[in-house]
This record gives sequence, structure tokens and C-alpha cells, in this order.
Amino acid sequence: MKFALIDVEKTSFPVAFMCRELEVSTSGYNAWCGRAPSKHAQDDEELAAVIVGFHAASRKTYGSPRIHQDLKDAGHKVSRKRVVRLMQEQGVAARRK
Repeated sequence: MKFALIDVEKTSFPVAFMCRELEVSTSGYNAWCGRAPSKHAQDDEELAAVIVGFHAASRKTYGSPRIHQDLKDAGHKVSRKRVVRLMQEQGVAARRK
């Protein structure tokens, strides 16, 4: 979280200053910049695409419980809380009457 903030604000403030104020090392920030996304983050991206597809197939009516059930039926092992989080990140929500 702190490294992401530094990355966003590095045009406004010096990186060394922000690292010192946020109590992180500059070498840690530099390592974070060069690091590839984690396996979990990669899985989240793939799962988000599947969720958006299921949501579109339901004519944008399914919420997280039904999407979660569709994912389970398709063989994905995922918790409902993760489905909720990914739907919120994608801006996907059930259509209400």
C-alpha cells in the first residue's frame, strides 16, 4: 500500500522523502517497482475476466451469490468474499428491480 502511494505521488515529491516519511526503505520501494505481479494477483485478473463474462451472460442480473455458484459449477475453487471483492473492483453489480 505504501509503495503504491509512493509510485502515484513520485512526480510531486522526491522518492527518498516519501520513503523516509512513510518509514519504508528506498531499496524496498525499488525492489517493489521491479517485481512481477504475484500469482494471487494474476489469478485475480483471470478470475475477474471470468466473473465479468458470467455477469454479462446473465444480462447483468446476477449478484455475487449466483456468480459464485456459477464459478463453482465451472470448477473454480473460490470464496464468495473474493467474488464480492473482484466484482466491486470491476464495478460489476446486480441489476435491481
